[in-house]
Amino acid sequence: MTAQAVLGTSSKKNIVIFASGSGSNAQRLLEQFEHHPHIQVVALFSNNPEAFALQRAHNYGVPTAVFDRAGLKAGDVQAQVQAYNPDLIVLAGFLWLLPASFVQAFPNKIINIHPSLLPKFGGKGMHGQHVHQAVINAQEAETGITIHYVNEHYDEGAPIYQERCPVQADDTCETLSARVLILEHKHLPRVVEELLSSDQNNPETPAA
Repeated sequence: MTAQAVLGTSSKKNIVIFASGSGSNAQRLLEQFEHHPHIQVVALFSNNPEAFALQRAHNYGVPTAVFDRAGLKAGDVQAQVQAYNPDLIVLAGFLWLLPASFVQAFPNKIINIHPSLLPKFGGKGMHGQHVHQAVINAQEAETGITIHYVNEHYDEGAPIYQERCPVQADDTCETLSARVLILEHKHLPRVVEELLSSDQNNPETPAA
């Protein structure tokens, strides 16, 4: 399926997903918008040829692309994404920092989900279990998720939505991760839908 085929047969809002690993959040987006009357996932891009997220997209008939750092830096990935005319690009477990030129090409159209209450426990290297272990080590009483716009720096874009959950005294990385993942799966599809159902994406106006 080509970008032209997708764009030529629908007036729906287009989502492009970026994922580096298993892609459970990508799965939730694929499920949410498979039969949505106004929104569709049109492509999934990954920097990891072994990412299970690619298989998840294949299962839904969604085109995929795998890229490397050279292609990202040279602008090849940007051109491929632009061909899909995305209304929103969702980083769902994507671990690389996007080049400033890529971010600037899609103003207010790139969002990320992070497994902590930013600005706490964000930045380079802070992903997955690294985040949850840092939360436990800091003896935080609560943690949660942050959905935010993406800028040229790790986890520093304008926040859109946060949801909290408690940190238990006996939590491990695994138990805390599972609790946070429930929040991710519940709220990411809803926030994406709200953003695309509004007239414009405005980083000054939270979705919830």
